[in-house]
Amino acid sequence: MSVTHTRNGTAAPPAKAPAAPRRTAFAEGVDRLRAAATTEPGRLRVIGAVLALLVVAFGAATAWQTTARSAAADDVLHNSQPLTSAAADIYRSLADANTAASSGFLAGGQETQADRDRYEKDIRTAAAKLVTAANSSDPDSPSARTIAELNRLLPEYKGLIERARANNRQGYPLGGAYLRYANDKMQTEMLPAAEDLYTSENRRLRADYADATPYPWAAIALGVAALAALAWAQHRTYRRTNRVLNHGLVAATAATTVVLVWLVVGHAVARAGLNDSYDHGIRSLDVLHDARIASLKARGNENLTLVNRGAETVETAPGTFADKFDVAYQASMKDLADGLARAADLADDDAGARPVRAATGNMDAWRDRHRQARDADDAGDYQAALDKVIGAKGDEPTGECFDNVDHHLQTAIAHEEREFARSAGDGRDAMTGLAAGAAVLALLGAAAAVLGIGRRLSEYR
Repeated sequence: MSVTHTRNGTAAPPAKAPAAPRRTAFAEGVDRLRAAATTEPGRLRVIGAVLALLVVAFGAATAWQTTARSAAADDVLHNSQPLTSAAADIYRSLADANTAASSGFLAGGQETQADRDRYEKDIRTAAAKLVTAANSSDPDSPSARTIAELNRLLPEYKGLIERARANNRQGYPLGGAYLRYANDKMQTEMLPAAEDLYTSENRRLRADYADATPYPWAAIALGVAALAALAWAQHRTYRRTNRVLNHGLVAATAATTVVLVWLVVGHAVARAGLNDSYDHGIRSLDVLHDARIASLKARGNENLTLVNRGAETVETAPGTFADKFDVAYQASMKDLADGLARAADLADDDAGARPVRAATGNMDAWRDRHRQARDADDAGDYQAALDKVIGAKGDEPTGECFDNVDHHLQTAIAHEEREFARSAGDGRDAMTGLAAGAAVLALLGAAAAVLGIGRRLSEYR
């Protein structure tokens, strides 16, 4: 050791070595864990902790992903699909009310009580369905804004119809102008808004399907990892002890296997049920709703052809003009024919195909009677054309065909809704209890794994 001297020759005390920096508790804990891990008991503790963590993580992921998919399946069954049907009913009620109003207008001062009652019933139905849709939609969503717009327009439309009726009963031509104005409001504002509502609810339904049907890959991957780790731990125990079974690890493996099989099989059954409800329910319902909308448009335009009496025309070819509403009628009937053809292709049993065939037969009869009415009108016999459309003694009116088409489409829709509810309900029920069961079994499995490792640790005490 070197000694330093002062100027007067006396020896100075030796310099102190710098103190070592103080280590943190975390660093010391890491060192202790590292040292413990070099011993067999330490390694067993680490293995037990990892096994318990993997099993618990698997159970948590299973519960989380299953709960999310089950909630989405429940939304499909009880929220989005019923709201989609309600939106279609709003459109149907508004279009049918418009059709009933024009039918009553054609009858002049002799408007039948049946037409009046049908109009009032449709308006009440539309108002009630709007209330239901408003209660089920998010306050700031596009659907809520569309519903508010329809609630604003509905009283305006009713007021125009009442003015049209009042003028028509007194024989004033102004009644026709009011009816055309009311029809324009319905066709250009209300029905497009109702169709937007139907479209947005349909998108929401598809989003719920997209949330309900994907495989829970994260949970499955964790389950496979947990089983692999448990198998490795048992193999390690066997190699070191020559004991074939460790009861705790076997119990943990059994619990994890049950959860994994339950998850895969349960979700496969749920996915099959939901896909079946979409393929054989929702797709058919979409086509049938569109066909029904087309029939309502066709009937409304057919009535307005007689109300308008050629006052508005459109150019169908260079230099060729035709009645605006008859052109729209022909386009709607084409949509109806296409929709019925698609519905017939999608029908997977006779109960669904039979009403579609009946609707197709009535559509053909409707077209024939409409052609006769147009021939009479073009020949200058307006009354004969009117009788062919709204009915008279000895005549079979097109309105009867329309009512039959609408009735058969409603029957087909009711059948497909039952098919949807059965398949979607089966799909949702396949996941019943899976989240809670997975959580309980995972906790039991983790506890069993810890006990199994603890049994090995006890051999070192």
